[in-house]
Amino acid sequence: MNGLSDPRLILRTHELSAEGRPRVTQARRVDLSGLGRWQLFWRRLTTRRVLLRLDAAQLQDIGLTREQARAEALLPFWKL
Repeated sequence: MNGLSDPRLILRTHELSAEGRPRVTQARRVDLSGLGRWQLFWRRLTTRRVLLRLDAAQLQDIGLTREQARAEALLPFWKL
């Protein structure tokens, strides 16, 4: 596997949030501590938009269903 961890292992450990809706978690931890508030908002907005463009094979690779990806992508950028 060329040194990368399997994102499905991390995603399956956090399947549902406290509210009971599917959540997407970060498969690879990225240090975001150096980013400002607006940079974090922008990153969240753009990565959620990308979720809507993934095809079925790509979603399967990261261990998400279309419904889970859509639920995460439709969250406002200011919500975690």
